[in-house]
Amino acid sequence: MGLMQRGGKGLLLVLVVLWSLAPIALIVSASFKPARLIFEVPPHWLFEPTLDNYRQLWSEWPQFFACLKNSLIVTAGATLLTVVVSSLAGYVYSRHQGRGLAASAFFMIVIRMFPPIVITLPLFPVVNAMHLNDSYTILILLYAAFFVSLSTWIVKAGIDQLPYELEEAAKVDGASLAQMLRMVILPLIAPTLVAASVFVLVFAWNEFLFAFIFTTTRAKTAPLILSEMMGAATGVDWGVVFAAATVQLVPVLLFVVLAQKYLVAGLTAGSVKS
Repeated sequence: MGLMQRGGKGLLLVLVVLWSLAPIALIVSASFKPARLIFEVPPHWLFEPTLDNYRQLWSEWPQFFACLKNSLIVTAGATLLTVVVSSLAGYVYSRHQGRGLAASAFFMIVIRMFPPIVITLPLFPVVNAMHLNDSYTILILLYAAFFVSLSTWIVKAGIDQLPYELEEAAKVDGASLAQMLRMVILPLIAPTLVAASVFVLVFAWNEFLFAFIFTTTRAKTAPLILSEMMGAATGVDWGVVFAAATVQLVPVLLFVVLAQKYLVAGLTAGSVKS
């Protein structure tokens, strides 16, 4: 029975991996195929790869790479802001209690449950009045605000595992609160911070709705260019679209793979009490 259970779990794991990786494999392989082979049924996995789609992407859609740079700036800014704010908030929620804090925690959870479109339309005239339209700033603030609640609770779970004695020892040595956070708390919860950053990074890198409504040219991100490629008046060149999707996928996929060890450690913080 134990062998059957392990076999069943292994089969289920293989199916989940295939379900997750199959779309990525199809997109990446299609980006190296000639146009005539992309939608062949059944698909051909053995073919002579070509870089023509990437050459076309470079020559016909140079704005894609400028927008990719915008995505990088916005994603880095949103991730950094979210980690900084959630680190401070997570420490407060972990080490202090009170009705005000409980009410603010409940408020954060309620706000997080609202779909983005609900707050987007009322925000539009406010953003216009503040002259923040088509800027990195508005996207960074929106992305950070959207994920700071989740990140705060992830960070809180990590800080909950740290004994108070570490902070007391730092205070005895004359460390201020800022020094204690920077030199004691934050280094010890580095995996938790990485786990918190992954969520906002993936969201900010791929987000479409906020970028579509609040940007036009200067701060336009890569997902918007991908949508323009698929709505081109001359027709959709699927090879170029798949090449662009592959280029956009690589940075965030690389980050998640490199951060996998820290991601697992950070997400499991608080799951086991010592």
